[in-house]
Parts: sequence; C-alpha cells; structure tokens
Amino acid sequence: MRQPPKILISGGGTGGHIFPAIAIADALRQKVPGVELLFVGALGRMEMQKVPQAGYAIEGLWISGFQRNLSWRNLSFPFKLLSSLCKAAAIIRRFRPDVVVGVGGYASGPTLKMAARKGIPTVLQEQNSLPGVTNRLLAKKAEKICVAYPGMEKYFPAEKIVLTGNPIRSQVIQIEGRRDEAIDFFALDANRKTLLVVGGSQGARSINIAVAKNLKTLAGANIQLIWQTGQLQAAWAQQAIDEQLAAEEREYYKVLAFINRMELAYAAADVVISRAGAIAISELSAVAKPCILIPLPTAAEDHQTKNAVSLQERQAAIHLPDEQAGDELGKIAVELIGDIKRQQTLSVNIKKNAIEGSVEKIADEILKLIQQ
Repeated sequence: MRQPPKILISGGGTGGHIFPAIAIADALRQKVPGVELLFVGALGRMEMQKVPQAGYAIEGLWISGFQRNLSWRNLSFPFKLLSSLCKAAAIIRRFRPDVVVGVGGYASGPTLKMAARKGIPTVLQEQNSLPGVTNRLLAKKAEKICVAYPGMEKYFPAEKIVLTGNPIRSQVIQIEGRRDEAIDFFALDANRKTLLVVGGSQGARSINIAVAKNLKTLAGANIQLIWQTGQLQAAWAQQAIDEQLAAEEREYYKVLAFINRMELAYAAADVVISRAGAIAISELSAVAKPCILIPLPTAAEDHQTKNAVSLQERQAAIHLPDEQAGDELGKIAVELIGDIKRQQTLSVNIKKNAIEGSVEKIADEILKLIQQ
C-alpha cells in the first residue's frame, strides 16, 4: 500500500448520503493514520458545508439531477454533465487517488465514471434495497459494491457484492446511559415523555405541517418535543408553537433547524417520528428506538414506503402514510408514548435490523483494493 494512501469519496445532496460518507472517512482515518482523503460534491448542496465542518477537504462539481418530467431545468443538464466530467477528470489527475468511493448523489456519477475510465478502482456504497439508475450503471465498472440488504444480485453482479450494512456515524449511536445529559442539553423536563421529530437533514414540509396541526394534542398529553424542521421552516414552526401553546408549555417544545448532537436527541427520545430512508432506518435500528415512519411519497419507486411497510409487518415500526399524517399523527404518537409494552416490542424488533460494524467493513473493503 502506498504511504500515505489517497482516497477520493464522492456523493452527497442530502444527509442520507453525506453522513455515511463522513462515517466512511472517519473509519479510514482511524484504520490508517495519515491517509489522504478528498471529497467531491455538488456545488450549492449541503455537503459543501457539512464536509468541511467534519474536518475534510471538498471540491464541488456543477451538477444537478435530471428531472424525470418535462422541465426547463433539463435544458442545462448536458452542459452541467460535460462540465462535471471535465472537472472530475482534472481533480482525479491532480489528486491521483488509489481508489474512488461513490456513496450516491449527483456528484458520484461523473466522478466514478472518470475514475473508471482512467483505470482507478472504484467502490460503490448502495444504501437502499432498490438502487438508483446511476449506481446500476456505475456497477458495471466497480470492483466492489457494498450493500445493506441481501438479495441485491438482481441488480448487481453477484461476485462484486459485499453485504456490509449501511455506514452510520459511531458517535450518533452512543446513547447508553446518556438520557440525563440529553435532557439537560435540550433543557427539557426529566419527568415528561419526549418525542423526537426528524424529517431528514433538510426537514420535511408535510411532517412539519402535521406536527403543527397536532401541537395541542401532544401538549395535552404532557409530551415534550425536539423538532428538527430544516432551515427554511424553523421560524414558521416556532411561530406555530408560540401561537398555539400556552407560555408554560412552549419551553418544552424545542425547534431546531438542524440537530448537531443527534446522539443526545436519540438519548432523550422515547419515541421518534421520521422519514423512512435507508440511513434513518439504520440509525433507528442501531439505537433501537420505537418509531413512527412517515415515508416520503415522492421517493424513487416509492422505496421509502416499501421500507416502512416491511418494518411494520415485522412489528418493528409503525407506518403512517404521508397523506394521513395531518389527521393521525397526534393520536398515534400519544397512544404509542403511553404504551410501554408496544414500545418495547418495536424496540426489540427494530434492533434485529442492525448490522454491527458496518462502516468498518466498508473501510476494510476499500483498503483491500489498495493493497491489491
């Protein structure tokens, strides 16, 4: 292995791609002190902020997704793609990586395509049970494909697949014995039950609307709330609390645009309301939290609904369809928070999904390619 080895990690767009990428980088740095790591993301997307905050360098490509419906935005797509392919080639030529890792997101396509064209080994990390079109195309040239679910041979060459589970940040799942610390951190009441709402790293408008509609129901059941709304809806959510709740209740309803201490949010939570993306489910499985999953209805091929239904069938989560959330969320949340036995059932069953040491397994596969 060249000392120090150089590894390029590409992808992003949402927290579901960015934080797994950072987790992989952290594991590589721990296994090989001195490893040189460089990220490639999409200009204007959240990775351009979150990756440097985690202590890693990043370069951006002018790239965005192709709209599947007729849209004027698609007129610029060929120019963006050509620009991104050229810049990715320049980054690879300058950095000279030993291996390139793709975690999904707009930037991973051009970067891995140019790496494969230059004969550099590539690794794909596929988070979902239903892979996207880009990863299916990139799989033809990839050396290894790290997957989170069995049965992926229907999409990828069987000889390239390694079942690793999804990479999650180790610090996020370290919650044992930290409830008191978490309650203090969020300035909550230790005697109240806590509901955590996370609509994803950028928030979820329909979930936020449903929570706002049910604030009085939650307050009436003596429930306190940690509410990650996303940057664009934080002020609106706080206004909803101020307008609907009495002054003595408002202090127990915490609105955050983004939760930086997710491990403490999980530690404080008795029940979690979440989207049903792959990484969210991986984290919820690792921390074994009873949860109400509200799938994003516009997710590709409705894979989030498939995730939620699969867990509900195994009594590992409650599936609440997005269109029913406004009317049903408060009632279901209050019932679950008051039902300790059902919480325990959900907690035990969702824990069965957790795969231990996923990020270390992925890091090992990357390092094996460099050694070869």
